[in-house]
Amino acid sequence: MQANLPSRTALVTALIRSLHARADPHPILVDEWGDKLVPDSVRDRIAERAVQETGVAHASKAQAVDAWLHSNPAYARVIARSRYTEDSLAAAVAAGTRQYVLVGAGLDSYALRVPANAQDISIFEIDHPATQAYKLERIAQCGLEPPSRAQFLAADLGVETVEQVLARSTFDRTQRAFFSWLGVTMYLTREANLACLGSIARAAAPGSELVFTYIDQAAFAVDSGESGGVFTQMQRRVASVGEPFLSGFDPSALADELLCLGLQVQEDLGNRQLLRRFDPQGISGLSGDGGYGRIAKVRRL
Repeated sequence: MQANLPSRTALVTALIRSLHARADPHPILVDEWGDKLVPDSVRDRIAERAVQETGVAHASKAQAVDAWLHSNPAYARVIARSRYTEDSLAAAVAAGTRQYVLVGAGLDSYALRVPANAQDISIFEIDHPATQAYKLERIAQCGLEPPSRAQFLAADLGVETVEQVLARSTFDRTQRAFFSWLGVTMYLTREANLACLGSIARAAAPGSELVFTYIDQAAFAVDSGESGGVFTQMQRRVASVGEPFLSGFDPSALADELLCLGLQVQEDLGNRQLLRRFDPQGISGLSGDGGYGRIAKVRRL
């Protein structure tokens, strides 16, 4: 991302979540905040890009934006990963966890729509200063105060570690926490990813959990077929906004790699597995995206 601008992918994923809640049949995730947090100026740019890419003129800007978002190869993945994360968080809260840390929070809206059974949790949102300042500005422009339960920790994780960032907050490292790290690892080098995972492990009390997404490293070597075509399309889209994919993990080696950091894999799922779990009858308007994206849930030993 550019240093003085919010993450473009954060803006798009917020709009995807709200579109699913607003327009798809039987949504598996109800998050309408993207339509409120993302301003019209961003929709204008998306509409212009949609026409440039497709050559199709829609009846309205809103239709052009929705059609472009629906065509995004990551559409289903963005929604399913959020549903999986929030289900896992709910289970952790039911088991007594009272701290939620979002690493690379983007425009995630959980702090604005916390369910009744999690009203007493503390939320820590970590993100780049530009993205976080933008988010807080948009919350204020919606006529809202930042949620009192949330602490917004601006940080460049290329300079600070998660452990260091949390040390300047009220985070209690002696108590279990639930961490999420969604849609980030593919934009970092392998070394940076392992360093961040190690930092999360050091900050987390035993029994804490982390959900994170990653790309199967094999996708970078695929030149043809369904996965290759989708992956190439995604690579071009994110690279065109200055946020290129850099690395992935090998699912067959992930458990051993994380065990060395004190993290034990509990579950590791592909996109199609997620969709079969949350939409087994295929009635939510979602479809698989080639199978290269994955999500893992791990526990701190």
